[in-house]
Amino acid sequence: MNKVKVAIIGLGGVAQLVHLPNLLKIKSVIIQSVAEIKTNRLNAIAEKFNIPERYKDYRELLAKSDVDAVIVATPTALHKEIAIDCLNAKKELLVEKPIARTFKEATAIVKAAKKNNKKLMVGMNLRFRPDTLLLKSLIQSKEIGDPFYTRAVWIRRQSSEEKWFMKREDAGGGVILDLGISLLDLSLWLMDYPNVKTVQTHNFYQSRKTLEDTSISFIRCGNSKLINIETSWALPVEKDLFQLSVYGSNGSITSTPLHLYKKVENQIIDLKPTLSESPSHLFKKSYLNELKSFIGAVRGLNPIFSSGEQAVERLRVIEAMYKSADSNHEVKIS
Repeated sequence: MNKVKVAIIGLGGVAQLVHLPNLLKIKSVIIQSVAEIKTNRLNAIAEKFNIPERYKDYRELLAKSDVDAVIVATPTALHKEIAIDCLNAKKELLVEKPIARTFKEATAIVKAAKKNNKKLMVGMNLRFRPDTLLLKSLIQSKEIGDPFYTRAVWIRRQSSEEKWFMKREDAGGGVILDLGISLLDLSLWLMDYPNVKTVQTHNFYQSRKTLEDTSISFIRCGNSKLINIETSWALPVEKDLFQLSVYGSNGSITSTPLHLYKKVENQIIDLKPTLSESPSHLFKKSYLNELKSFIGAVRGLNPIFSSGEQAVERLRVIEAMYKSADSNHEVKIS
């Protein structure tokens, strides 16, 4: 395969600000088609990015366009139907996170990918940040020994101002499905996927009655590993906060700012790795790295780095988090 012909379904903010500009930077990609139900948006974006094919109905795109791969960037409630239609049309697929609203919906998408023998990737872009890739490398090389505790915090405004984003039936949830699922995925990935045993979550509804805007979870895993996740759209802080710390038997490592603390002869030494990029640049670069990985997988150059199967397991934990918050009890995961 020389160049990968790509289509994007859904032209909201993430497509306009992330996918389209970054796809233009990848020489092995042709942006062939776009689909969007809002006519003015469809025409404006297609003209801006010089995209030859435009469709109001994504089904027409799948029927007429010869694209190799599709990126689904629609509201979450539409992911299941569109993803399954794309896979049945024999297209390789990247779905923005979360893959779906529920464990059941996500499972149906993964089954369709297996049935059609097509690649399915989910947009967990935090894995592709240069600093978290470095954290993963240092943890794998046992620089901090055996990791046993991860604390992840993300406080920022909500990711979208679209009306659907604030409706539970469309978005599937609040800050947990916006920010928490990414931190859960990142934490489990960094700790090499320990089995989740129990979840205890407390949600706060400071500004909305139907969607949680702050959430705190303690996740107990096998081999006595623990994950603490804090996410919020509403906590009063001076500026956005993203911080991840992984503690091991022989040290710890923290992102933004990046520090590696290591036990050496009963002393704690800061072996700060060099990474000069700003937090905003690290975040932007994560999306480009993610798309390069997806296109590489489509071309057969690398495996899928964030699979549908992993996304299904994340939603199993997410549903337990909501159940725990609703019942005010710790929930076991079978």
